[in-house]
Amino acid sequence: MAETILTNTGPGAGRLPGWRGIAADWASDQRAFKNVSWGKAMMWIFLLSDTFIFSCFLLSYMTARMSTTVPWPNPSEVFALNLGGKHIPLILIAIMTFVLISSSGTMAMAVNFGYRRDRVRTAILMLVTAAFGATFVSMQAFEWTKLIMEGVRPWSNPWGAAQFGSSFFMITGFHGTHVTIGVIFLIAIARKVWRGDFDVGRRGFFTSRRGYYEIVEITGLYWHFVDLVWVFIFAFFYLW
Repeated sequence: MAETILTNTGPGAGRLPGWRGIAADWASDQRAFKNVSWGKAMMWIFLLSDTFIFSCFLLSYMTARMSTTVPWPNPSEVFALNLGGKHIPLILIAIMTFVLISSSGTMAMAVNFGYRRDRVRTAILMLVTAAFGATFVSMQAFEWTKLIMEGVRPWSNPWGAAQFGSSFFMITGFHGTHVTIGVIFLIAIARKVWRGDFDVGRRGFFTSRRGYYEIVEITGLYWHFVDLVWVFIFAFFYLW
């Protein structure tokens, strides 16, 4: 039997039968991720699991909103600002959305320049993306402060259904945490790019291989996911 396996050069050469063969293929990266690095594959798996979590949050929000017998607060009133004596609905949310969507553009350009080995532009664009993200988180902190001062709590709010507060703080807080982590990661990777760690292969996290800029793309995958999730939060929570 051993000689048969060693001399067999066909398509199934050396493969174990049944489930053991499938497990061996996946474990040795022979079939499932043949043309994808482990770093990128693991990021996609993480994003898939995160998608399930955000989906559960949004489904819970929709269930709570449709099942409550108490009137749900009007987002246009709750999230309005008084500017110049005028009551402008959703103005802060619109600016936040514009900032975060713009950051996807700068992140995409950073990935492009990263694969061109243009470390200066890559680092600058990643820092600009981080600045957009920090701006978003700052505006979200202002939004939280405003609502807390107006009496919104996880268990109650002055405008109607008590579930509004818990849904708001849970969903936007979880997303804001993702943005904050992304900002920290962007700054860390931008620093490595700026120092030229990827060009010389300096030992360290994500920089052990010379000329290996794929971590910039992996960071971009995470950032685009965070932006995409915000689009759904914006649509379901602020426009509905």
